[in-house]
Amino acid sequence: MPAAIVTDSTAMLPASLAAERGITVVPLQVVIGAQVLDEGADGATPEVVAEALRAFKPVSTSRPSPAVLLEAYEAAARNGATEVLSIHLSGEMSGTFESAQLAAREASVPVLALDSRQVGVATGFAVLAAADALDAGGSAAEAAEAARCRAAASASLFYVDTLEYLRRGGRIGAAAALFGGALSVKPLLQIENGVVATLEKVRTAARALGRLEELAVQAAGERPVDVCVAHLASPDRAGQLAEHLTSRLAVNLSGREVWCGELGAVLGAHVGPGMLAVCVAPRS
Repeated sequence: MPAAIVTDSTAMLPASLAAERGITVVPLQVVIGAQVLDEGADGATPEVVAEALRAFKPVSTSRPSPAVLLEAYEAAARNGATEVLSIHLSGEMSGTFESAQLAAREASVPVLALDSRQVGVATGFAVLAAADALDAGGSAAEAAEAARCRAAASASLFYVDTLEYLRRGGRIGAAAALFGGALSVKPLLQIENGVVATLEKVRTAARALGRLEELAVQAAGERPVDVCVAHLASPDRAGQLAEHLTSRLAVNLSGREVWCGELGAVLGAHVGPGMLAVCVAPRS
């Protein structure tokens, strides 16, 4: 095993898929009141976070420490890896990438830390592109370039019922200047240059979801793509959107499914219940 891949739990890779591809996933933490939980099925789940937010409990998130990431790198080395590629969510949104850089300095094998400049499943798709490159015989540097290119080409579009949660977490980025205190607006947002940025604003949820669908179709264009619909406590709307995109992007998908699932707990803590997102990731 010449190279190993490490990522974090915000990449939303199903545990079975990560295991199948040999990808190590390091959890971020969710802090609810005084309780600190690792993101994952046995700790902080989307349901736990949504319930806490609805109950107005204090919810925050925390990056993995450099020591935790270093242990992941050393475990890979013990399993035979001669180098490690560590791919993480945007460094503008989390200190996870910084932890990876710090841990890389102490590792016994070379570690290439990569800031995907993305969040959620867009980071996950980048990780899978890196795994594909390694499986094809590429080096860690070549796999990093594959991940970087796919992340840069991906569109991460999302709708939130309210900007309040993004405001609380200080992650609203450029959107704050545009919307200010106008929390009655139904905003469509995107990840741009690693931060949350305003895409459009509409007055009703139904109109926002319709626009989200149109924007996803536009993002796909004529290219083959992978598509994911993610939500927090909004399964019906997410399922409907996934169904529409499966139909409208049938040619782009070539029989692949639109993956539809609940947003991870860490990202969910910053967007709140009712959030709906689409990631459109072009295939090479």
